[in-house]
Formats: sequence, C-alpha cells, structure tokens
Amino acid sequence: MANVLITGAAGFIGSHLAQGCLDRGYNVLGVDSFTSYYEPELKRANVAQMDEHPAWSFLEGDLVDLDLDSVLDGIEIVFHLAAQPGVRMSWGQTFGAYIDGNVTALQRLLEASRSAALERFVFASSSSVYGDADRLPTNEETPLKPISPYGATKALGEHLCRLYHRSHALPIVMLRYFTVYGPRQRPDMAFNKLIRAALEHEDIIIYGDGGQTRDFTFVRDAVDGTIAAAADGHPGAVYNLGGGARTSMNDVLEMIAALTGEDLNVRRIDAQAGDARDTAADTSRARTQLGFAPSRSLYEGLSEQVAWHRGERRPVAMALARGGGGRAA
Repeated sequence: MANVLITGAAGFIGSHLAQGCLDRGYNVLGVDSFTSYYEPELKRANVAQMDEHPAWSFLEGDLVDLDLDSVLDGIEIVFHLAAQPGVRMSWGQTFGAYIDGNVTALQRLLEASRSAALERFVFASSSSVYGDADRLPTNEETPLKPISPYGATKALGEHLCRLYHRSHALPIVMLRYFTVYGPRQRPDMAFNKLIRAALEHEDIIIYGDGGQTRDFTFVRDAVDGTIAAAADGHPGAVYNLGGGARTSMNDVLEMIAALTGEDLNVRRIDAQAGDARDTAADTSRARTQLGFAPSRSLYEGLSEQVAWHRGERRPVAMALARGGGGRAA
C-alpha cells in the first residue's frame, strides 16, 4: 500500500485525512509543527487516537526547518495541508507567519520533491483565491482575485505548484476547498463559534447582515475528494471541492437553533475586510474526474458537528475551547 506524507496532520482537515488514509490501508507519516494559531493541545488531541495504529508515524517539526529529503525518503504521495490559516488574522503584523507557513514551507517541500519518486503531490488551496468572484457558481478557470493576504498567499502557492509541474514535471494536483466544517473544526471557524455560543448561552456576533453566503463542505467529503485526487487527479490540474449548496449565514443560524434547541442571542457588527460576500463551487470537474459527490446535506452535516460539541469532544479540548464574551462568525 502507498506510503503517504500528510503535512498539517494534526489540524482539522489533516487529522481526518490521516484517519481516512489509515482506514484505506495506507502507511501514513504525519508532520505538524503545532503552531500557536490555536491551542496545540487541541491538535494533539486530534491525532492521539491514531498513536497506536501500526501504520501511523508522526514527526513534530516545521517544514521551514526540517530535513525534507529525509522526510520524503520512501514517500509516494504527498498531501500538503500545512498552512497558516485565517483570512482576518492575515492582515497587519502577523503576515510574516503567512509567508513562512504558506509560501516558504511549500517552496522548500516542492524543491525537495524534485528528487523524490512521487506518484502525486496534492496541494490544499482555498476558495479564498477567487475573492469576490464575478460568477457563481465559480469554476476553476475563473481568474484569481484574492481580497485578503491569506488568499494572496494561497494563490501564490498555486503558482509555485504550476511552476514546479511545468519545469520539473512534478505530478501536482491542486484542490480549492470551500469552507470545510464538521467534527474537530478549528475553534476560530464560524460553525465552531456559533454552536459553542448556542450551547453555552453566549452572544453570537455576526459580521455584516448575515446575508452573505458560503458553499459549505463536510470534512469527510473533503477527505474523500482529497484522496481521490491522489489516485485519479490529472497532474497539473486544479479542482474545486464544495458542498453543493450555497447557504446564507442567517439560514445557518436557523439550523443551529433547531439542532441545539436553544434561543440564539445574535448581535451584528460591521463586515470584516477580506471576507468574500458569496462563494459557490462549480464541482463539475471534480465530479467527472474524481468521482466527487457530497454525501450529506448541510443540515445533516451540522447535526454531526452539534453532536460532537455536545458529547464527543475530549474534556481537555472542551475546556480549552471555552472563553468569555461573544462568539464572532
């Protein structure tokens, strides 16, 4: 079975991807640096369940510093998910972390991959590269017009991937994730904040009027599409992975109220710089070439995330995720 490397393996999507690869019989090397963007204990809890799996090994370290030739020894498939996340935090003095995490680390990994006998290099990009797209749903040929520094680093990452594919024949496949959600979602992401606020009877802070829409993607669907990209993705191609149902934040609030049985205390504040008004994925290419198809409606996926918040989180994760004030989304 394939030997795979997953960078960012302790993160939200990365930990689900690692489990998905193990379930399929792959040998998995996970790498994560446990950055302080959110509590490292949460990420350690994400991978703790895999520690006893015989096909799992883990290396703690930063891709900017690691000996990547050694890391890639024997690896056949790379899933590069490690990145500095967050649109709103990418402005200002924190931008250096986005250059290191989203550009320098990628370039070092691409350079090291030139001498590795890889079958596929799968790069996790983001719908943020589109910005406020001219058309919805948005296909992969749409010009990239990011409106946040985070989106700009992801667009640059895609360009680096294309350069290494063109000049060095690296078998690179790029994926643009559209707002992934589900159990173990990062604590800074909207659904995590909204559900916690509902269950803990805190204020919910909504940026803007709530009419903004997103194409929400359930995490296990994102994982299925990512693994399919390694098997069937065309080298040099880019694929949208989206949930297929564009939904407003106001509609999301109604679903969360219904699923939690709680009355929501909603406060609205000004929209934030860098947030796209609407996103919607045209997934025709992924459906045709990868066999990608969402498995759940948004309501069904949200019910799984609510169940996780209610009782499936480890006590340490629940304690660390609590905080005062309102939850902003």
